[in-house]
Amino acid sequence: MLAKRIIPCLDIRDGQTVKGINFGGLRTVGDPVELGRRYADEGADELVYLDISATVEGRRTFADLVSRIARRIDIPFTVGGGISTVEDAGRLLLAGADKVTVNSAAVRDPRLIDAIAGRYGSQFVVVAIDARRDETGRWVVTTHGGRQATDRELFAWAREAQERGAGEILFTSMNHDGTKSGYPCETFARLAAELSIPVIASGGAGTVEHIAEVLTVGRADAALAASIFHYGEIPIPTLKSALHERGIAVRL
Repeated sequence: MLAKRIIPCLDIRDGQTVKGINFGGLRTVGDPVELGRRYADEGADELVYLDISATVEGRRTFADLVSRIARRIDIPFTVGGGISTVEDAGRLLLAGADKVTVNSAAVRDPRLIDAIAGRYGSQFVVVAIDARRDETGRWVVTTHGGRQATDRELFAWAREAQERGAGEILFTSMNHDGTKSGYPCETFARLAAELSIPVIASGGAGTVEHIAEVLTVGRADAALAASIFHYGEIPIPTLKSALHERGIAVRL
């Protein structure tokens, strides 16, 4: 059985790690390099860094940050934010990132997934999907940090992303993000059933039980969280020990 992965997520704005609720109300929580180093030392399997304020100039700054992260951290890490061309992806991979994640630009032009996967390989491409469940129960894909709704639907878009060369899907439920109320496990279970590539669950982790549930009932390959790690609510060693006691395969 493949080990389930625990992945802290660090949202970056102006060079600092920030966290909010439902994609808003951001607060600074620490230095991204030092936080990442701490999580690696505690047993995180991977890290995800997302530049949530990416501009052309910001992307150059972010590449410098990626270089510093690569020099200090010895576990795989994924970076994203403002990646809209193959060259953007290449700059971050060259700086030391193990994978890149694309979101809004891929929704705007899905050929971006084909292009990055074609040049660097599917294993380097994570397609991030931010979606909100509307009053009808439909999961509407959004872009620009959740600010713009699209006409795309979660499951159809995830399948298309896979067909175009995505190596993983990172799905964030905007309804649950930062609320610590648990993940929408039935949605993750359906994603896992419809896809053949790994699914990373994001949005809603508040307890060990939430994470255990999304990795079992939700069939997610990895659980991504931020608040519980940033604020020291559930240390990674404690989480992994608890998951192991529940019979969930994790790397201790």
